[in-house]
Amino acid sequence: MTDLRALLDDLYAEGQAFDATRPDRRDRRRNLEPDAAELLTMLLRVGGARDIVEIGTSNGYSTLWLAAAARDTGGTVTTVDVAPPAEALANAERAGLRAQITFETGDGGAYLTGRPDHSVDLLFLDADRPEYPSWWPHPKRVLRPGGVLAIDNVLSHPDEVRPFLALIAADPALTAATFAVGKGLHVAVHLPG
Repeated sequence: MTDLRALLDDLYAEGQAFDATRPDRRDRRRNLEPDAAELLTMLLRVGGARDIVEIGTSNGYSTLWLAAAARDTGGTVTTVDVAPPAEALANAERAGLRAQITFETGDGGAYLTGRPDHSVDLLFLDADRPEYPSWWPHPKRVLRPGGVLAIDNVLSHPDEVRPFLALIAADPALTAATFAVGKGLHVAVHLPG
């Protein structure tokens, strides 16, 4: 894991430097913070998640974290982004994790709409936050009982995620909490039964 960790550290530093040169946040990499990645992948491992979906690929930084954990559980990661994944694909090859990752190009909401019920163990949303409410109820519908829904940037952009978090809070089949790691990670669990 030291070689992978060194690559992840380099990618994170490159992402921070890249983002500092881009005034428009839509042109930035907006990588997950390392402490949030550690918590997310610990949840993945503890839950034994095997079918992981990430919406928002960017340069593949968080994808690599998820794929390394998926390798430990015998799982795979499907990552979806509106942009072609050339950089993320190259980073997956460099990390030796390409076999754990399926890259999809398209709209995250449309992708979730097409997923079967209860087919996802862990769903990570790190895309265009204002879009999330229009995807409802698919983020919950695709989760298996006991599955985890994680949303990044809930403390850094509370106004953008408030409507989506309200949908989660109003659903009795979900229990959730926000963790003050990175830019805020909100984690919801689909309760069995």
